[in-house]
Amino acid sequence: MKEASRSVSIKGHELACPVCGGSDFWERETLMNTAGATFLGFDWANKTATNYVCDHCGYVYWFLM
Repeated sequence: MKEASRSVSIKGHELACPVCGGSDFWERETLMNTAGATFLGFDWANKTATNYVCDHCGYVYWFLM
């Protein structure tokens, strides 16, 4: 089941899709894998990014955490 989409504000600025102009996004978290950490089995130590995905066209914003 897809998560409910919503409007998103980043540091006081409303997020808008640069492709379609949409204003509703759903959120997901992505692990930023590196080759070295993966080779050594330390994927869990990599940084994460928060993604906001446009509910209309699928454009993905990435924000490092």
